Amino acid sequence: MTLRLLLGFGALLAYAALSHWSMLHAADAPWAVAAIFGPLLLPCLAFAWRRGNVLVAGLTLAALTALVFIVAAGGLGDVKRLYLAQHAGVHAALGLGFAASLRGPGLPLISQVARRVHGGRMGPELLAYTTAVTRLWTGYFFGMAGLSAIVFVWGSWDAWSLLANLLTPATIALLFVGEHWLRYRLHPEFERVSIADAVRAFRQQP
Repeated sequence: MTLRLLLGFGALLAYAALSHWSMLHAADAPWAVAAIFGPLLLPCLAFAWRRGNVLVAGLTLAALTALVFIVAAGGLGDVKRLYLAQHAGVHAALGLGFAASLRGPGLPLISQVARRVHGGRMGPELLAYTTAVTRLWTGYFFGMAGLSAIVFVWGSWDAWSLLANLLTPATIALLFVGEHWLRYRLHPEFERVSIADAVRAFRQQP
C-alpha cells in the first residue's frame, strides 16, 4: 500500500505540473482542456464501473468529449472561467458535503472514516476530535473556494494557476500529514493507524 501511495503521489505531482504548464501556455487549447479535466473524471468513471452503471460511465465520457468540441469551436468564450468554476466549484462542493455531515443525527464525515478504521470503536474523545477535524476540513474547502475566486478576480492568471495547480495539492498534503502527526501528540491514547489505512477507509465510504 505504501508503494501505491508513493506512485499515486508521483502521478498527482506530474498532473499538477502538467496542468500548471498547460494553463500558462495553452489554456484555450482543446487538448489542454482534455488533459486537465480528463483525470478529474476518472473517479466518476471508476465509481460507475464498480457499481456496474454503464449509463453514468457513458455520460461522463460523453460530457468530456462534448466539452472538448465546445472549446474547440470557441463556444465557451474565456476558458479560464471554466477552470475557475472547476477549482472553486469542487472545493465548495466538498465544503458543503463536509458541512452537511456535521448537521443532523449522523456522524461527521471524518468520524465515519475513523469508525471504519477502528473497527466500529468510537469513544467520546475520538468522536470529539474527529468532529473538530471535520470542521477543520470544512473551513479549508470553503476558504480555498473563496481564495480561488479572489485571486482570479484581483490577481494575475499566473498566480491563480500556481494556487490552483501547485499550492492546492501542497496545502492538502500538508494538512493531511500535519493532522496525522498532531493527532498522536495531542492524544497519544488513540489507537495508531497508518495514513494508508485512513486513505483506504475514506475510499470505502458509501
